[in-house]
Amino acid sequence: MRTVWLNGAEWLAVLRIGLGLWWLESWRHKDRKGWFERGTGIAWAADVAGKHRWAVVRTGFDRVVAPRPRLMAHLVVYAELALGLGLVTGFLTPVALIGGLVLNLLYLTLMIHDWAEQGQNAMMALISLVALFAVAWQTWSLDHAIGWLGA
Repeated sequence: MRTVWLNGAEWLAVLRIGLGLWWLESWRHKDRKGWFERGTGIAWAADVAGKHRWAVVRTGFDRVVAPRPRLMAHLVVYAELALGLGLVTGFLTPVALIGGLVLNLLYLTLMIHDWAEQGQNAMMALISLVALFAVAWQTWSLDHAIGWLGA
């Protein structure tokens, strides 16, 4: 692949690292005290899910998230941190890309009414797909340095 400045694998690494930084920013700007102590994040999501036009979203939220709000708050917040670190360092990159894709699709489904959120999550999901199928851990990654995952 002919490109300007970097080769194809290096551009994919830039894309992967950029996505990781996006996840880290999502983690950084969260009010963790609010999420963990006051339950603000899950309470907000419960309000959104309760008004959702799709019954499956309301039912899924009520069965999976609502019974364990503290666990889910920690899961969401620390998943974003783990995804960001995994993608920036290129450690277990395919796992981070698939995890991020799943989380973005969940966010996308929950926030079906909010076009600002839709754009962000759709773009992050698209980047995850491109990075996954283009094997974006071929360079500038711990996976490559260690020799894991066929890198």
